[in-house]
Amino acid sequence: MFIRNYRLSGGNYVNVVVIGRDKNLKKIRKVFDNPYFGYRYCGFFDEKPSESPTYLGGIFDCYKYIIDNSVDEVYCTAAKLSKSDLQNLINFADNNLIKLKIIPDNKDIYTAAMTVQKYDKIPVLDVRTVPLDADFGRMAKRVFDVVFSSIVIVLLLSWLVPLLYVLIKLESPGPLFFKQNRHGLKRQTFKCIKFRSMADNSEANTKMATKGDRRVTRIGKILRKTSIDELPQFFNVFMGDMSVVGPRPHMEQHTSDYEISVDKYLVRHFVKPGITGLAQIKGYRGEIIKPSDILNRIRLDILYVEKWSFLLDFKIILLTIFNAVSGEEKAY
Repeated sequence: MFIRNYRLSGGNYVNVVVIGRDKNLKKIRKVFDNPYFGYRYCGFFDEKPSESPTYLGGIFDCYKYIIDNSVDEVYCTAAKLSKSDLQNLINFADNNLIKLKIIPDNKDIYTAAMTVQKYDKIPVLDVRTVPLDADFGRMAKRVFDVVFSSIVIVLLLSWLVPLLYVLIKLESPGPLFFKQNRHGLKRQTFKCIKFRSMADNSEANTKMATKGDRRVTRIGKILRKTSIDELPQFFNVFMGDMSVVGPRPHMEQHTSDYEISVDKYLVRHFVKPGITGLAQIKGYRGEIIKPSDILNRIRLDILYVEKWSFLLDFKIILLTIFNAVSGEEKAY
């Protein structure tokens, strides 16, 4: 806060110029023009003359201007400069105590999830960075999943399973658990476990539950309304097929449909599916009524994949508990 206020009053700043103008200049100007960041944008140099008030001349003119105006940092757009131009600028910057930064030619592929990695001396753009690809994050999340699921299994499911076995069997014939093939990490199939909330039917693996669905039993309505039917998935978490938090796993039929009709749908499979997720706490759970339902769900799933953190997981778990207690509109 102190530094920001100091910069607003005119202190702690650096003079910058850009050499080579392309479509990225407008974007980077948003950073330079924010007084909080401490930049003072002087203008740009380019071989193509411009009527812009910030045009300072051709590339050759930059050397004198940089020295005469105490420029601290120079940003070069690689696509607009030749190899010799870049080498001359590197030598000039090193010999005059100036920081040189190069903006690579992005071919319009930059995304918020992109990072730069170095392979020996070669910079490589990773188009989609997944935080859970890091060993520490992946192992720490797995430890949390095992501990959390163990607590739920021992303290809750140990007595809830026999109780619901009796209640479910009294109302309708069939197994206690409903097991369904769903797609998880890297689109691999696993058996997703739930308490059975419907009478046996031929559409169980192709049709989602709808409001007023006649397949749902009386005890099933209570289980679905309170999300108790999802609790056996903690066995899936313990076995490693799922995580406590992550994109909800979809049945095979829906994956086959949506991977064709929804752009970037399969990005959600870069991480393990979860019992709850970011899309669910934002209201995008259950039945898909209109196209925006699945589009927003996938958008939030991808956001989770890109922005995962323990703090985000903790927030999702707390809001899931709150929603289960207070009741959710689409829990049917």
